[in-house]
Amino acid sequence: MVQKWTDRGFSMVRNHSGLLRKIAQSEAGNVFPLTAAAIFVMAGLVGGGVDASRAYLVQNRLQNACDAGVLAGRKNVRSNGFDATALNAARSYFNVNMAGTKGVEIGTFTPTTPDNGNTIEANISTEVDTTLMRVFGYERIPVAVSCTASMSMGNADVMMVLDTTGSMNLRINGTNTNNDEQRRIHFLREAMKDFYASLSAAADGTNARIRYGFVPYSSSVNVGHLLEADWLVDSMNIHSREGVYEYETNRVVVGYKDPVYSTNSGNTDPELDPWSNYSSARYWSESDCNAAKPANQAWQNGSSDTDSDEFTNAAQQYITTVRTVQDQSRRTYRCAFSWFSGFRIQYRDEKQQVFTEQRWTRDPIFEEIVTREWRDWIYKRRTLDVSQYKLFEATTIDNGDSQFSDDGYENGLENGADIEYTWDGCIEERGTSSEASFSYSSLLGMSPYTWDLDIDSEPDGSYESKWRPMWSEMAFRRGTAGSIYNSNQSYEGYRTSAFCPSQAQLLARMSEEEFEDAADALAPAGSTYLDLGMLWGGRLLSPTGIFSDNVMEVPTNGAEVSRHLIFLTDGEMEPNPFIYSAYGTEYYDRRITENGITDQKARHTSRFRAICQAVKAKGVRIWVIAFASELNADLLACASSESSFQASDSAQLNNAFQEIAKNVGELRITL
Repeated sequence: MVQKWTDRGFSMVRNHSGLLRKIAQSEAGNVFPLTAAAIFVMAGLVGGGVDASRAYLVQNRLQNACDAGVLAGRKNVRSNGFDATALNAARSYFNVNMAGTKGVEIGTFTPTTPDNGNTIEANISTEVDTTLMRVFGYERIPVAVSCTASMSMGNADVMMVLDTTGSMNLRINGTNTNNDEQRRIHFLREAMKDFYASLSAAADGTNARIRYGFVPYSSSVNVGHLLEADWLVDSMNIHSREGVYEYETNRVVVGYKDPVYSTNSGNTDPELDPWSNYSSARYWSESDCNAAKPANQAWQNGSSDTDSDEFTNAAQQYITTVRTVQDQSRRTYRCAFSWFSGFRIQYRDEKQQVFTEQRWTRDPIFEEIVTREWRDWIYKRRTLDVSQYKLFEATTIDNGDSQFSDDGYENGLENGADIEYTWDGCIEERGTSSEASFSYSSLLGMSPYTWDLDIDSEPDGSYESKWRPMWSEMAFRRGTAGSIYNSNQSYEGYRTSAFCPSQAQLLARMSEEEFEDAADALAPAGSTYLDLGMLWGGRLLSPTGIFSDNVMEVPTNGAEVSRHLIFLTDGEMEPNPFIYSAYGTEYYDRRITENGITDQKARHTSRFRAICQAVKAKGVRIWVIAFASELNADLLACASSESSFQASDSAQLNNAFQEIAKNVGELRITL
């Protein structure tokens, strides 16, 4: 616009060229007319240059103010889009940048958006009063500018390391509530969803790749499904209990040999009816009688019956018998002599049973069987076989207890009865050292070195280099609580409290539904182990670690990838020596402290600080949000430069996530 006006200014000088030629050609010329003409030309040239410069200065300032305004407006866009708050911020920045500009009148700066806040654009114009050019009839120079600001996306990996300890179920002020929508965890879920919406809008229409990962943490992390089976031990020690039993050995039949067959047959002694006279005939000689006597009948079959029998004899042989009985009958005759009657023919009926018997005899197979009867529990360090348990296969172990009705036990379960358990995925950390302090440098790495603080290395096959599956149902306390509670209360037989958050997830592109499912799965429970959360957030985001294949997956657009770790906590470090955590039961295992109690918090904090430095050395930007808690020195030291927030309420929490979203995306002026 200024250039156009300048061209018009110089054309005005050209319009008086006829007069100048006449003066130059006049032979009667004199010094005064020539001088007057020169002044006229110089006034046009100088005046046009001065006023054009003033117009350019106003235009530049107007452009800068316009750019600052739309940038401020876009920066203040929240989940409500380009609302009054964002509009007022845009106008405020514009007005501040134009303050002190003289000789111009500027209307109200009114930016607009075509896409609900992702792009903010504006047009603004004014006129600059002229000075020297007024003598030529030009009193104002028009100036107009336009500006646009938008959020665009490059490739970004975002790992969310989220505090899901028990306090996240409280109100922001720390009191208990039964209203889910008043809990801290509810506000975190909502802020996460708005964060996703902002980045999704920024990436809409681009080929940018945005991936998300999750590490919910408390006193352990749920990463078992991400680890290879060989990275976990096959057996592990745990402070637990074993049953005391009485044993009895008995020789019992456990089976039978092949049968031996035998057959037996015979008949019973006949049953004889009395002799009866056959007829009234009498014979004077025996020969006459025998000649008249009928022949004896053959045996005639009658009814039959079959039955079987199975029994074990004194020798514990198993015998099967099948017996068939056939009834038979016949009539026989004789000649009987009497002094009174001579010879007479007599008959009688006879009965018998014919039997056939088959027998299968099976000799027993004996085995010595040891039976046991539960007597008591002994609480001790116990070695467990976890070779199947670590594979998420149901594993049976003798842990029944008639005293318990919850926590994994069933009512009326007998003491020492077998129970089937399946791993939920939470882990015990690998080998460590109970050093008082740790540090990290890019030159020396972690000092002193321990396996558990090694972000990158996979196990080398040794026991100390491997992780262990947490078997919370098998963790028990013993002895007394110790002087920390000024108590000698016995904890013999108490279950050790254990908490397992929702599953961690590797980096992946997520739909809105998938992201919201991950947010809604967050379940508060347990104590605050900040070092554990940062450790696994670093492991899942390290480009040189055990998950590097996932982290270093090349985006299809070929562009660079920025890596961000959002670390949220609602409290300071708060390890507990008496719960079963990723470091065992610290009061007994003493993997962090010398006596299980002293300096426990300080030692975990030293680890936390060192791990933060190790993660940042991987090129990761750490964002820290202290929600409903203090942004203390440890959290500030952990965060990258200008990457920490203290959120005292839900609005500030959402603002923190939105500020991070703007930095994960690229807020810029669109040319």
